[in-house]
Amino acid sequence: MVIRASGRRLLGPAGRQPLGPHIGSPQYRGSARVLIVEDDGAILALLTVLLKREGFNVVTASDGEAGLAAVRDHDPDVVLLDVGLPRLDGLEVTRRLRANRATRTLPIILLTARASIDDMVAGLDAGADDFIGKPFERPELLARVRSGIRMRRAVLGMETAQAVVTALANAVEAKDLVTEQHCERLAVVAARLCERLGLGVDEREAITYGALLHDVGKIGVAEAILAKPGPLTPDEWVVLRRHPEIGERICRPLGLSQSFAPIVRHHHERWDGGGYPDGLRGAVIPLGARIVALGDAFDAMTHDRPYRRAFPTSYALEEVRQQSGRQFDPELAEPFIACLDELADVPEVMPTRTRSAEERSARLSGTRAMSTPR
Repeated sequence: MVIRASGRRLLGPAGRQPLGPHIGSPQYRGSARVLIVEDDGAILALLTVLLKREGFNVVTASDGEAGLAAVRDHDPDVVLLDVGLPRLDGLEVTRRLRANRATRTLPIILLTARASIDDMVAGLDAGADDFIGKPFERPELLARVRSGIRMRRAVLGMETAQAVVTALANAVEAKDLVTEQHCERLAVVAARLCERLGLGVDEREAITYGALLHDVGKIGVAEAILAKPGPLTPDEWVVLRRHPEIGERICRPLGLSQSFAPIVRHHHERWDGGGYPDGLRGAVIPLGARIVALGDAFDAMTHDRPYRRAFPTSYALEEVRQQSGRQFDPELAEPFIACLDELADVPEVMPTRTRSAEERSARLSGTRAMSTPR
């Protein structure tokens, strides 16, 4: 069934069956909104009827400026946009929507009677996501609209997840001001190490989220413990060591948590099995947790903490090598050190300070490693 413009065949036979998942089904109904910007009254009426019958909420406009206003006022999920509009044509409307941060990812499907390669290239260059040529098939129209909605919801899901992750990471830093920007620095270092190791995009993203949120469980730890300038008592250590488990519980409701919650839970495990909360050993520890554990320890050593001053970078690097195969994965130490050379935003806080007698004796006497962060 072909849909044609102005006075030609517009509607097909009744009783048709929709292709694929029905847009009017519960997964779509009442939420998906389509904006149609079309100056041909017959086509505008037809599209409105078709999309409403499929369960969409439909908003209409008949020129480019009205279309831009409708986007602002109605926040559509997808835009069907005629190229040959009065006042502002469809290409210019597309450019303006793409220049606005709020609508940069809004799916735009251009409606055009001109289907030459040059026209398609012009539309893509302007920022359009898809084309439908006039006259068009109803099944094709609905399939492309459904595809636009899926893309929109996927993008919004990622944006929402990123916003939640950012809010949680900010909450941690607000609670523990001494470690301000620690999570952000760690995420940068972890992402660079992932690249050096050749990990895939999805795994890199999960590890970056894990780095940002590794200490989120400290929300449940008293500030008096987090900011204590002296050694913790055994009871205080018990409380502090609960933060990985608390963090995992906080992250669990997030849709993406299955990819990074294990990092939050296990970032204080040790290669030799002496870590917490589960005493995992070696390669049983998730790779993301091993990466975050190494970056976490290095950042803790090279920045001031309430219980001690920062160490020089040279000392921290020596500790990383010393603890390779004990605290840290032996396969990660050298790649980690190599990637630090590429990062200007991991500063050496006090590069000329020598180790104190207390620091030297701590290593010699076998007390808790300086590389173990709280």
